[in-house]
Order: sequence, then C-alpha cells, then structure tokens
Amino acid sequence: MTADRPGPAFSVHDIPFSAYGSWFDISPVVAEQTHAEDLHLVSHQNGMHAVLRLVPLDAATGERAETRVTATPGLLSWIGAAGRIDLAYESPDTVRLHGTGMPMRVGAAARTLTPFSGTYFFRDAAADAYVFTSYETGRRYRVTVLSGTVTGVFGSQALGGADRGLTLGGDADGAWEIAVEEIDTARPPYAAAAVFGKVVEVARHAFADFVDTVAPWRSSATPAAELAAYVVWSATVRPAGLVTRSAVLMSKHWMDKVWSWDHCFNALALAPGCPELAWDQFHLPFDHQDETGALPDSVTHSEVLRNFVKPPIHGWAFSHLRRRLATPPGRAELAESYDRLERWTDFWLTARRAPGAALPHYQHGNDSGWDNATTFDPERVVVTADLAAFLVLQLHELAGLATRLGRPEDADRWTRAAEDTQAAMLDELWTGDRFVARGVDSGDTWHSAGLLDLMPIVLGELLPDEISGVLAARVEAHLTPYGLATERTTSPHYLSDGYWRGPIWAPATVLVEDGLRRAGHHRSADEISARFRGLCETHGFAENFDALTGRGLRDRAYTWTAASYLLLAEAHARRCGS
Repeated sequence: MTADRPGPAFSVHDIPFSAYGSWFDISPVVAEQTHAEDLHLVSHQNGMHAVLRLVPLDAATGERAETRVTATPGLLSWIGAAGRIDLAYESPDTVRLHGTGMPMRVGAAARTLTPFSGTYFFRDAAADAYVFTSYETGRRYRVTVLSGTVTGVFGSQALGGADRGLTLGGDADGAWEIAVEEIDTARPPYAAAAVFGKVVEVARHAFADFVDTVAPWRSSATPAAELAAYVVWSATVRPAGLVTRSAVLMSKHWMDKVWSWDHCFNALALAPGCPELAWDQFHLPFDHQDETGALPDSVTHSEVLRNFVKPPIHGWAFSHLRRRLATPPGRAELAESYDRLERWTDFWLTARRAPGAALPHYQHGNDSGWDNATTFDPERVVVTADLAAFLVLQLHELAGLATRLGRPEDADRWTRAAEDTQAAMLDELWTGDRFVARGVDSGDTWHSAGLLDLMPIVLGELLPDEISGVLAARVEAHLTPYGLATERTTSPHYLSDGYWRGPIWAPATVLVEDGLRRAGHHRSADEISARFRGLCETHGFAENFDALTGRGLRDRAYTWTAASYLLLAEAHARRCGS
C-alpha cells in the first residue's frame, strides 16, 4: 500500500478506531458486549472506560444528526446530509476533530459524579481549554478549541448528577476544529503544529509504513493482510503503568490485556519486520515473572493477575522467534531468554508436579488457555498430554540454547529431561489410539471429543509416525468448512458459542498447523491454513468463530487472530513463491 491511499475500510462496530501507541480509541463499544448509540472516546488506562460521548448534531434543530460513520486507518468520519465531521490522531494521546456544516456535542459519558467515581468538568483558564477529569482512568481529557465557536457549555463545575460538556459550531464558513488530549495533571497549552489535512496525511503514512514493514509479501492472494496489520497496529500501546514495554493488547475492546500465551503469536507475526517490537511482545510477561518462575496470567495497565498461569508454549514460540527475527539475537539476549525460560520450566517441574510424578499438571482449565474445554469436565486438577508436549518442546529449546551458550552439561540435562517427559507422556497417557487425561487426586483417566486431547501433534517430527498419523486423522474430524472446531461438531457437548467447546480459535489453528507440517502431514496443514485464512478474509478477526457458520464471536478485534492470519498468509505466500 502506498502512503497516499487511505488503507482498508472497516466498521467501528467491529474494530476500534485508534493508533499505534495510544491508550484510547474511538468506538461505540463501551463495555463487554455493549454497544452505545454514539461513538465514545474509550480509555484503557486503569481498565476499559468510556470517558467522552461524541454526538454529531443537526445545525437546524440542535438534535442528534443522522450520520453514516466511515473509518480507514488514518481517518474516522461522520457524514450527514448537511455536513461532516472528521477525526484523526495527531499523536498517541491527541486527536483532532474538524467539522463542516455539522456541530458536535462533546460530553462526559458518565452522568453521575461521586467523590470516587465519574467525570468532573470545568474550564481551565490557564490553558484556555475545557477539561474532563476521570476518576476511572485517573487522567484528564482536555478540549482546546482551534476554530469555530463554543455554542454551549453545560455542567461546568457541577457536582452529583448532571450532564457535562460543550457544543461546538462553525464560524461564518460553517467550519470548526478542536484538539482532544489525554493528559496527566497538566501540560502547556495546546498549540497546533500542523493543519488538519497534514495530520491525516501523517497518520496514513504511519500505518502505510507499518503494513509495508510487517506484510511486504501481501498480494491479492492475501486480501485481509492490510486489515490484519491495522488490528495489530491500532492495538499497540506505549509503555505505561505496569506495561513495561510497547505492547500489543489483545484488543482495544474489553479484552484489553496481554495474556501470557497470546503474546507469543503477536511476537511471531511481527518478528521479520518489527524485530524490536516482537522481542518486547515475547518478553513483556517475563518482566513480571515471580520468585517461583511462574508467569502471570495477564498484564495490563494497572493490573497483574496471578491466580492462574498459561501453558508453556514459550519454548515452541522462542524457537520460531529467533529464526524469524530479522537480526538474530545476540549472546546477551539469548542468555537472558535462556534464564527466563529455565525459571518458567522449573516452575512446571516443581510447583506443578505432584510428589513422585513424572508429568506436570494443570490446576484449572484456565491454566491451559482452553478455559472450559471438555477435557476439564470430569476434574480440573489434571495431567494432560498437551501440557507434557509443550514442556517437551520447551526442554528441547533450552537444550539448544544451552549448546549455543557453551553450557554442554545443561544441554545434556535438558535433553534427558525432554526425553524422559516424552517417554512418560507416551507411557502414562497414550492408550494405543488416543491420549487421555488423568485426575491428579483420583487417578482416573478419560478422553473427550475436544481438540485439546490432540494437541500433542505440536511435537511434529518428535512423535513416532504411527502416533502422529492417528492424531492427524483425528484432527481432520474437527475440520469444518471454516477451520478446526475445538469440540467435534457431532459431540453432545458441542456449543456454537461455547468458548472452547466448539468455536474455532486462532492459536489452536497455528499450533496444530505447525505440528502437522513438521510431522510431514502437509496436505492436512495446507487445508487447515487455507480454511482459516478464508475465514478471516470473510468474517474478520474475532476472538473466536462459530465453527459451522464462520460468524465472528465475542470480541471482534482480536490481535492474536490477526497475527495468526499474518503468520499463515505469509507462509502461504512463501510456499507459493509470491
């Protein structure tokens, strides 16, 4: 895409309008599964909070105007019969709004102000601006009028319940313009450094440069690549609060966190074009590794959750990452990664192995990332083959890193641990035609119709041919026209919107596709890749998808879905020589 093109159009009902580095977006989605009538400025500092309501007005009546909303990566527009309003990001914390023939009301989303909640509004005489202070985000939102007329101010300095905000109208030519900034306590008065058209041009260039870097291989055969890149680009935030590095949130809807396995897929997609950003994605959860070596469940602006963990796919991910990075990591980077992976592995071998046990266990489905998969129906504290398989890959990666770092004794130790873990997995959990799970307390074993039972296919070439062949055949039973159902659609437990009990998910797709390909099952891998790519090209980048209709479910702008599309589309383009 060249910089003078606007980029892909999208619906703000599905994908928030935002920009790289920003902690806020413009969207009608104001809470989980909740759409407002109007677009809002929604901040993700201290959680997801709708702060400002943006309402286009009919100049004749002063009532809400009927408008059509359009969005491309550099420009959001309300278009009505008598005029239009355009919005663009000038910087990660500042948006500019320009109106012609159409006034706008900018108001606090929360009507009630208490000593601990809501939004206070006043005119800041020192900055000649209007300020909304939000208890929920702990930030201020400053509106500076650049041209036009403030036709009304309401609720200034009001306490308790009140409407708060201002209305803007045009000068003699019907035009007006404002800047809206998300600030801390104070900053110098806003001064425009560029005209509005230049702001739009710079914003378009920023995205064009990103997509050219991340997806230079894109073509008509990968038609969703630009939109996938926008989902990732627009969900990236600057370091702030507990987020220690530039971070790709899972979404700028309500899934506005970095979970400790989701980040791996974003890192892999970014690695060839944006190696520093990719490195940050991989390591961000490790910045919060605790004294036992455990990674947190999730990290976001003001919260680190530790009540669960996520599966140890990080050895698998790092193996791919260091090969995909445009510049191979140096010795110091490898040593840091080795130490972090070692501590993460030791956590599973100590805190998550019962006395005398050869295999580690999950304590809840959430630990696996497959929260409510049917594998966990009989019991939750269970030994599963997917966990063992991920750990085997991680142990092999540690052995490889130890060799590179000149630590042969460590390399031998990790190799033996990998071989012992895989042998125990096959001895204890393989029945001859399937893998089973085992309850840690009861000792009972069972199997399910869930795809999780088949995830040892990630071992690829490490699996005996006869076992990978059985798993490959069973995987095909999960394949619908749109991709891999996480529960066989013929199962009595299948639910079309059952989270991990049926819908198609990106991470499972990428992991299975990679394992099949490394095991030599190229036809199956090609089919899974093609169907998932087709799904995204038709239905977007939702958190998950109805396995029988392809309809996007839950959060509709999920970065690991977009990243997974980019990974599979790039690999397809490389295989096809394009």
